[in-house]
Amino acid sequence: MKLTNLFRIAIRALLRNKLRAFLTMLGIIIGVGSVIAMLALGEGSKASIREEMSTMGTNLVMIMPNFQRKGGVSLGASSSQVLKYSDVVSIRDEAASVAAVSPSVNANGQVIFGNENTQTSIYGVSEEYLSIRKLEIASGRIFSSSEVKGMAKVCLLGQTVIENLFGEGADPIGLTIRIKNLPFQVIGVLKDKGESGMGQDQDDLILAPYTTVQRRLVSIDYINGIYASAISEEKSDAAISEIEEILRRNHKIKDTEENDFRIMSQSELIETVSTVTDILTYLLGAIAGISLLVGGIGIMNIMFVSVTERTREIGLRMSIGGRSRDILRQFLVESMLLSILGGALGVIFGYLIAKLAGSLMDTMIVVKTQSVVLAFVVCFIIGVFFGWYPARKASNLNPIDALRYE
Repeated sequence: MKLTNLFRIAIRALLRNKLRAFLTMLGIIIGVGSVIAMLALGEGSKASIREEMSTMGTNLVMIMPNFQRKGGVSLGASSSQVLKYSDVVSIRDEAASVAAVSPSVNANGQVIFGNENTQTSIYGVSEEYLSIRKLEIASGRIFSSSEVKGMAKVCLLGQTVIENLFGEGADPIGLTIRIKNLPFQVIGVLKDKGESGMGQDQDDLILAPYTTVQRRLVSIDYINGIYASAISEEKSDAAISEIEEILRRNHKIKDTEENDFRIMSQSELIETVSTVTDILTYLLGAIAGISLLVGGIGIMNIMFVSVTERTREIGLRMSIGGRSRDILRQFLVESMLLSILGGALGVIFGYLIAKLAGSLMDTMIVVKTQSVVLAFVVCFIIGVFFGWYPARKASNLNPIDALRYE
């Protein structure tokens, strides 16, 4: 029997029981739709995070103290004192692949203006920090090198801090705020950056000279970290190698010893976040894919019902010369049509669900061609796998017994 005739017979059989065919496809539609929606939201979230992190510069390099261990127990890195300003000077002078470098001294505390106060993060940095982190000044200016050397009590405010202390739309330039009871003059305002891809408020911060924060606010003689930027993204690996060599020499680390610092590039962070997002996306997709299995079982069940209902028809076809393989193909084509048509409707359903969820969650969605192709391949496999046994049962019927069936 020709393939076109098989499809014509299968379509006619499905149209005779439209509601039953639709309800059978519903499991496939929901399964494929769930998988498509999950993958689209996962890919969209990954793209949003990558885009957000890329705005900080893919040539960003961060140097932090390594985790301290005592007796095999990790004590964390927050109390480490291995990084000094001399390391910053060495990197600035010797690393040919590094364009800019800034120390970082971090503090948290209460900030007061008049009757208003707020808790925020204070970052002690050098004037190069803005270019390294791709930050822009909305109004005012950055502190100068002489103000850094003189431990000047000046600062720049993020938009969230301004709203909390002065109200929305206020201009705090020239005003004096108190950070841990020390007066600081506001000399600049940072442009709004919004939330990061990880949900962190990037505007809830204050920037001040690292010397001021280091000596006047936290009273330490070391720094918490170093931020640097490579000349270009292609030079990031070379910059990391140079920085590692310089710091190992400065810290007198032997060849057999581990680093007491860790170096992270922005590209590495992007890849790490992407890997985690991929795992979560595929996990959610796999969970949603369970409904595909349920849909396949539904197809097998309805095909058994169809074989039982059409036993006399099968016997008649066989009695006039129909071969077992033609009967097998007939029911197999019906099963595949149910599965593939359900898959097509599922792709549309999944896209609409992802679009709606993306609008509600204010995030982008990305429907990849691979996920759509995969959905159809899986539907084809389900149609063959779950339709084979009922089709085989139909092809093995005895024509005489089938004609006698009531």
